[in-house]
Amino acid sequence: MPPPTPVPGELAGRVALVTGSTDGIGLAVAHALAAQGCAVVLNGFGEPQAIASLCEELAGTHGVVVEHAGADLMLEEQASGLVPQVLARFGRLDILVNNAGTQHKGPIEEHPSQRWREVFALNLDAAFHTIRTALPGMRGAGWGRVVNIASVYGLAGGVDRSSYVASKHALVGLTKAVALETAATPITCNAVCPGDVSTRIFYRNAKLLAEREQITRAEAQRRIAATNMPSGRVVSPEQVAALVAFLCTEAAGEIRGAALPVDGAWLARCTFRNQHPKPHHANKSHPPRRTVPPSRAGSEPRFRRALGRADVGRPGRRGDQGRTPRRGR
Repeated sequence: MPPPTPVPGELAGRVALVTGSTDGIGLAVAHALAAQGCAVVLNGFGEPQAIASLCEELAGTHGVVVEHAGADLMLEEQASGLVPQVLARFGRLDILVNNAGTQHKGPIEEHPSQRWREVFALNLDAAFHTIRTALPGMRGAGWGRVVNIASVYGLAGGVDRSSYVASKHALVGLTKAVALETAATPITCNAVCPGDVSTRIFYRNAKLLAEREQITRAEAQRRIAATNMPSGRVVSPEQVAALVAFLCTEAAGEIRGAALPVDGAWLARCTFRNQHPKPHHANKSHPPRRTVPPSRAGSEPRFRRALGRADVGRPGRRGDQGRTPRRGR
């Protein structure tokens, strides 16, 4: 059963900061929170005029205050200064959504060290800095919501994306740690873990696949979705945003430290595979190993010497009947 739809205006009077919100999931989250009456501070890159138009559109559509706070979250000083910007303007911050992220694809042995640091700086360190600076105000106000946008790769592995997988796992861990530290307060911290989402990255990958395979973009999108998503459909940014908005309501007040997938059963399939691993001998290039009886294993002589008995493990002897052999002299 899907979570209940937030009551219109339930978040009226609240102030939210959404990082990485000039497009994609972040922008959808900004719309969802603004629709509940929440003032929204956007953060992300873009042309100044385009960002100004975006703020005007959001404000006009939902009748709330919408502003943009510029900060390069890969830089510690700017990441640490983002929440103070919001506090200086609004005097409060009730909802923090850490959505900004990046990734690098390629084998780990070819992964540039600099890119590793950049991925962690944006996917993990930025969330640490915003949470660290937001919590004191939330504690003082006696209410707060922190939602970290992680990924299914924060709950499972993935090929050729080591820094992304590692940073998103760490983000889920940070979520749980903060949830425990705030468990006795009206502040909650949770993570949302989307699968493939119909954002610019998804459509760009579909375009590349279509060109490489000489197929239509629609077919390329279908193939990508079918590869990872048992549902055969990608997740929309609005579906992710709806869950984020719900986590910010009073109804979600006792959801704490959760990492909630929005993944078309992606992780359910991973779990099934882990519970039912492919037999080793199913691969003809790797024939089944010959099992060596314990009594003939290569480690047995060492075991005998350690106990000081030559008859341990021989059928019909006392050592085979569960009795404790005497130590050697």
